[in-house]
Amino acid sequence: MRKWLLALAATALASVSLAQGKLEIFSWWAGDEGPALQALLDLYKKKYPNVEVVNATVTGGSGVNARAVLKTRMLGGDPPDSFQVHAGQELIGTWVVAGRMEDLSSLYKSEGWLTKFPKGLIDLLSYNGGIWSVPVNIHRSNVMWYNPAKLREWGVQPPKTWAEFLTTCATLKGKGVEAPLALGEAWTQQHLWESVALGVLGPDSYANLWNGKLKFNDPKAVAVWDTFGKVLDCANKDASGLSWQQATDRVVQGQSAFNIMGDWAAGYMVTTLKLKPGEGFGWAPSPSTGGTFMMLSDSFGLPKGVKNRTQVLNWLKLLGSKEGQDAFNPLKGSIAARTDSDLSKYNAYLQSAARDWKSNKIVGSLVHGAVAPESFSSQFGTVMEIYLSSKNARAAANAAQAIADQVRLGR
Repeated sequence: MRKWLLALAATALASVSLAQGKLEIFSWWAGDEGPALQALLDLYKKKYPNVEVVNATVTGGSGVNARAVLKTRMLGGDPPDSFQVHAGQELIGTWVVAGRMEDLSSLYKSEGWLTKFPKGLIDLLSYNGGIWSVPVNIHRSNVMWYNPAKLREWGVQPPKTWAEFLTTCATLKGKGVEAPLALGEAWTQQHLWESVALGVLGPDSYANLWNGKLKFNDPKAVAVWDTFGKVLDCANKDASGLSWQQATDRVVQGQSAFNIMGDWAAGYMVTTLKLKPGEGFGWAPSPSTGGTFMMLSDSFGLPKGVKNRTQVLNWLKLLGSKEGQDAFNPLKGSIAARTDSDLSKYNAYLQSAARDWKSNKIVGSLVHGAVAPESFSSQFGTVMEIYLSSKNARAAANAAQAIADQVRLGR
């Protein structure tokens, strides 16, 4: 038996060291998010030193630019070996229903992942009897960031509701803070909208927007836009010219009091700005969303017909492993999708997020692909433009419902 086990181990080691070929990894992780990706690539190169790894990163817009390039390549018959995609409808509603992805159910079984990932997450990754991608992380969308020292200086507390937020906004403006809320380019405005929507509607009605049970032009949903407009009045007027990092910088530097952004902002503040969680920056659920975790997950899949299938499978195994997730997530500012991660490797913010992940009610992000197909989310920018140009809540709500009807959202 011992000889057999030694022989098996030798064979496994040989297969790792002799693995050859090429692997193209397509993502939008660059700049401040680059170190987390590099940690995964370094692990892969250590395991498979003879494989040429191509880091095909397309920067900008939280993946907007990358998805445009990906669409061209997928439709042109030149898919990347494996590509980053938000778990949920972003992948399923676009490339799975089109028959362009391989089912990974057998990989989940062989790697034992069916007991390592929460059932609710696996349900999100599943469609028509298959499991279609491997999640490397969990991010939280509904987070409000602030500078504790500046709030103490201004004599205000992190607001727990949107009503409190608007009151605090008025107080801060009275103290000379021109723009209490730091906001960035277009997609970050949509990101803010989904936190306002969750706070105004509550988790159940928010979920009903995406399953078709609540119309976007229902009075309850129209009220989201009314509150959103009031919140925007607290923001900087030059938002369209700022990246999300620059909006975060304004809070760190004390120019603004708050920023609503996903917890990749924690990765930026810790990794790039070298700030300590709880001291250099503080956090709270975005107003009126306490007890609810709005999630998104970065994942990778296996396109049909790729030349380097074996290398992709090895990449996916690494992504789903405890080793891979615990190397990636502390740098990325996210938590592991697995339930058995080593939290001692994570900072105070991430430990807090992991606790909330286990105890909060879970809903999915619109902007980051979890609750609606790309055919809806890609057109939501038009709805935002209608509102920003007119400040007409009813017009924006009607436009959103028209898109929902067109793409048969929730059916």
